[in-house]
Amino acid sequence: MVEFARYYIDFLKEIFSNIGKFFGTLFQAFADLFYKDITTYFNQFAVNSSYFSLLDWIAAILVLLVNFAFVAFVLIRLIQLLGKYIKFVKIENEKEYLLEEVALLSQRAVELTDEKNKILALKMESFGMNPDLFQTKDEITKEAEEKVESRFVKLINVDNEYKDIITTVNMQQDDMISLKALVERFINFSASKLKLYYTKDVIYAYFAGMATSKILILEGISGTGKTSLPYAMGKFFNNDAAIISVQPSWRDRSEMIGYLNEFTKRFNESDFLMSLYETNYREDLNFIVLDELNLARIEYYFAEFLSVMELPNVKDWKIDIVPDSQKGDPKLLDNGKVLVPQNLWFIGTANKDDSTFTITDKVYDRAIPIEINVRASYIDAPVTESIDMSYDYLDNLFKEAIKNNPLSQSALSNLDKLDAFITQKFKITFGNRILKQIHSFVPVYVACGGNETEGLDYIVTRKILRKFESLNLPFLGEELAEILVVFDRLFGKNNFKEAASYINELRKQI
Repeated sequence: MVEFARYYIDFLKEIFSNIGKFFGTLFQAFADLFYKDITTYFNQFAVNSSYFSLLDWIAAILVLLVNFAFVAFVLIRLIQLLGKYIKFVKIENEKEYLLEEVALLSQRAVELTDEKNKILALKMESFGMNPDLFQTKDEITKEAEEKVESRFVKLINVDNEYKDIITTVNMQQDDMISLKALVERFINFSASKLKLYYTKDVIYAYFAGMATSKILILEGISGTGKTSLPYAMGKFFNNDAAIISVQPSWRDRSEMIGYLNEFTKRFNESDFLMSLYETNYREDLNFIVLDELNLARIEYYFAEFLSVMELPNVKDWKIDIVPDSQKGDPKLLDNGKVLVPQNLWFIGTANKDDSTFTITDKVYDRAIPIEINVRASYIDAPVTESIDMSYDYLDNLFKEAIKNNPLSQSALSNLDKLDAFITQKFKITFGNRILKQIHSFVPVYVACGGNETEGLDYIVTRKILRKFESLNLPFLGEELAEILVVFDRLFGKNNFKEAASYINELRKQI
């Protein structure tokens, strides 16, 4: 026991001796660096400078100035950082002190309130009144909590509007019609009730586009009825389309959805957000129109929607609105997120002029573009009423059309040959996403009343040939002439009218 104690004491002495030596060596190193060595440096400079030429002296002065400036900068920066740290520590100490004061004052306020209530209860008893008949403190607190104001005023109003409303769509027998009859009924309704006229091929493409994507882009010159088409669709399905005017200032999603004001703790809700939220209550068809969507860059402000709607599980189509969930938030917000339901389509209208941005391939590849460049002629249609239709019923019509009208083997073979030609000559390929869209678009186009070749012509022109605009066309004149021959050879002479017309327009630009 004694030997171990002697050993342990010697061990501790050695440890502390080594620690002392470490700090001594460290301090000695600093002393050498900042005192002894500096003298050495100056002596060495004095000796060597006697051999300097004029150029050497110029270089030496420049280098010394740079070194002194660097050392001065480092010292000033260290002093600034030290000052900031001292200021930070002082502020934190003041915060802690203020928090303690606030806690003490809050506790004192509670004690005074309780004391006041007791005094009031004694006075009531002295007058022969029963204080138990009045609300207790817990009851008052509970009532106050129930009256917490929500940070979402507009969305809460939507909750209140649908509180006692049954939104189930009860379709009548006359409303249970085929896609072909649906097209006829819409055209007649629009003409007779709204004085808006549309050709069948545009409506074929519209419904086929709805079956293919949740994003449709209506393009064309101004005044051809791009905005009025989804407006008429809303009237036709007895649920007005929400028309949102895109502003040139939109740079991100907050411009479109809204944002949480950190000062007021209220969410600045947009009409777009309110319309999106409302669709979650409905079972019919809903359209949100982004009017003149390319006045700003859609790939910026709509980017989150483009990404979310690519997810395979539609239950994951949720957009973050706020980072957390609080008491008083709207009923259908799930942990601060709102669902993009399947019964909703985003319809964008786009003009092509100097005041607009180019719509990128990222957007075009996910959307179905529909061109409306000519106003339809007057139609003497019979008076036709609107229709009540649920999303499930229309979705079943789309699924049946895809099942009953698959692409023929000859069409698939010709598509492969066309893809190979375009890939070889223009270095552009169809891609899996576009092939999948073709397999949905064309069958529904056929079910609406069109034919397979017309549907292929329409979708290939808008999804593939459109990409030619980004190519160096002056060097592709021969290839553009060749593809016209390929169209006639694969699909029959003059059967690919849309594609041929588009290629001829490109050739005029050469």
